[in-house]
Amino acid sequence: MNVATAAAATRGLLLTQAGQAGCALRWDAAGQCWRWPDPAGSHLYAWPAAPAAPGGLRMSEGAQVMACCESGRLLLGLGKRLGMVELPQPGQPGRALQAQVLLTVDPAEPRTSISDGCADRHGNFVFGTANTAQDQRPIGSFYQYSRRYGLRRLALPAVVKATSIAVSPDGGTLYFADAARGALMQCDYDAERAKVGNTKTFAALVAPGAGAAITDSMGNLWSVQGEGGLLVHYDRAGAVLRQLAPTPEAASALAFGGDGLAQLLVLGARGGLYGVPPDGAGKLAPGVADGLFDDGGSASTTVTHAQSD
Repeated sequence: MNVATAAAATRGLLLTQAGQAGCALRWDAAGQCWRWPDPAGSHLYAWPAAPAAPGGLRMSEGAQVMACCESGRLLLGLGKRLGMVELPQPGQPGRALQAQVLLTVDPAEPRTSISDGCADRHGNFVFGTANTAQDQRPIGSFYQYSRRYGLRRLALPAVVKATSIAVSPDGGTLYFADAARGALMQCDYDAERAKVGNTKTFAALVAPGAGAAITDSMGNLWSVQGEGGLLVHYDRAGAVLRQLAPTPEAASALAFGGDGLAQLLVLGARGGLYGVPPDGAGKLAPGVADGLFDDGGSASTTVTHAQSD
């Protein structure tokens, strides 16, 4: 593994500021905009590819995790629950969005909450939970949810806070981490059977504390790390390609979007949205389109425990 170099003094361009907090960022290809929830202000924001003021929608409660759906709806992580919201059409009354609750995760354990997640390449939602209590015991788990099979627990190690959940471009590798300890991990991932295997360390952390992660079209991994939100770019073998410090506020999420998925944006923890200039970060491979959650078919709330191979 390559030895990490010092972070480049690459400051992103502040594109817009909205809300009180940022936690998840997604490119909505159908809507041609970046979307992010503000859990503190209970809003859902969108910033279009053609620069304009961000649009905000009030929500009845704050969301921490988000994925776009095939229908155009949004799948949200709302504390311990997964819910679905229908975005209003232009001109509709500005009432607060109310999520349709799909299921409650780990209902018998009051200390856990949904902490990170993304849609895989086959229409399922892969996510994890965190221990929100002061004891910080590793009681968080990883799951896959689909309308076809319901909720299936993935046979991965228990964590204090599940984070860095990302899927390789071919959908066969799952990346994950515990924000409170350890390293970036990877495993083989069978989406149809919700099975994992060959779990191993992908890369050591450059800064303590793992945050959000995404892959690009070359299969490289971008990882948010440390209290200041350092961006670390790894190749497919786990070697460090570059380190960037793009935001004056702590980074919380990142996403490729725009024309050809060539623009890398970073969401700050206080709601600032920053563009990473390609000339400052070197020549970047474009992103890979986010998976879309398949929200067709009948909903299932069955919980099963998938076994590792």
